[in-house]
Amino acid sequence: MPAPERQVHLNLFIFGSGHHKAAWRHPDSPAERMGDIGYYEELARTAERGCLDAVFFADGHAAGAVAEGPWWFLEPLTALAAMARATERIGLVSTVSSTFYTPFHAARMLASLDHISGGRVGWNVVTSMFDTEARNHGYEAMPAHEERYARAEEFVDVVLRLWDSWGDTALRHDREGVFADPGLVRPVHHRGEHFRVDGPLNVPRPPQGHPVLFQAGASEQGRALAARRAEAIYSVAYDLAGAQEYYRDLKSRIRRAGRDPRSVAIMPGLVAYVGSTEEEARAKQRELDMLLPVEESLRQLGMFVEQDCTGWDLDGPVPELPPLEEFTGPKGRYATVLRIIESERPTVRQLLGRLAAGGGHRTVVGTPEQIADRITEWVDDEGADGFNLMPPSLPGGIEDFVDHVVPVLQKRGRFRREYETRTLRGHLGLERPASPL
Repeated sequence: MPAPERQVHLNLFIFGSGHHKAAWRHPDSPAERMGDIGYYEELARTAERGCLDAVFFADGHAAGAVAEGPWWFLEPLTALAAMARATERIGLVSTVSSTFYTPFHAARMLASLDHISGGRVGWNVVTSMFDTEARNHGYEAMPAHEERYARAEEFVDVVLRLWDSWGDTALRHDREGVFADPGLVRPVHHRGEHFRVDGPLNVPRPPQGHPVLFQAGASEQGRALAARRAEAIYSVAYDLAGAQEYYRDLKSRIRRAGRDPRSVAIMPGLVAYVGSTEEEARAKQRELDMLLPVEESLRQLGMFVEQDCTGWDLDGPVPELPPLEEFTGPKGRYATVLRIIESERPTVRQLLGRLAAGGGHRTVVGTPEQIADRITEWVDDEGADGFNLMPPSLPGGIEDFVDHVVPVLQKRGRFRREYETRTLRGHLGLERPASPL
């Protein structure tokens, strides 16, 4: 009997009015609802209707360029508490910075959310990166990369120990006099380079034991941390070849760390424009691209390529650019620009649109069947275990995906038709860590 085909994992990455920078400018956008919790609850219910694994919030600690659109509004953990009450099964994941939080604070909030949601919480651990954020937390600038990752390693270790500071059976509820067994609640007495934490946590052990630990490491230190600690990984990949390099490297590192590579899902970002025909999908893409503020977009492109782009013909081909080895500026984004030009031959306006929606993430424009083809191709060819969906516009982008792409994947036997578990660990096929007490 042939082996069953691999099941796809899917998360919804919620970001403002959508991941296209001009999405908020569309007449039908929900720009006025960024502070309305009902909007986010509706997005979560749509994702749950599609049986997705989870919804995911990133987080930022600086206001950003406020004129350019909605960046941050509601604090994610606060919003997820409300979304937990508006849903029943879908996972709830948020970024928490190990540079700006303390382990006790993070462990307490995430454990509380895991109890509120009945075991559906995940934590995307990041070290943050911008000086504008650091200056809101008492730093002159961001600590050095190596220092941030050393702090993150210690941070994760302490958080896990705090979650384990209560035994699973510590609560007795004995009205004769014992609410919790003191022998099953123990301090952690941590004394490290970055933190001093006595413990125990003042929240009993979370329903999942540990909320699921996500990580998005791309650097050497980030990959090392992900290999040792992450239970699911968010990644960036423009094309299949790049995705395979990252996927195979991380799976190898996970194996060398003594863990089962099959137990850690790697999920690149996916920007999908869905249409009943390919032309309809491309029309949706053009509609958003036409809303981009031209002068600002060309100025930003000029920063990426270190050229004056203000005179470029928007509807003409991109002028020839120097090869990567001759470029003297930051090479990561420049390499992405060159790959887009080489593979897609876009006009200048199309290039601006591609960079405005997902940047270096995989972008697919087409019918539900075409998008499902690309998803399963990456999953079957060691490029991904699933995807972190980044709809260019919201709520329409996730509604299109749930109503049209998910049924194709279900019909092909590649995605669940209903939830079989009630926890995020269950959706991801992860074991619940045993209590050490």
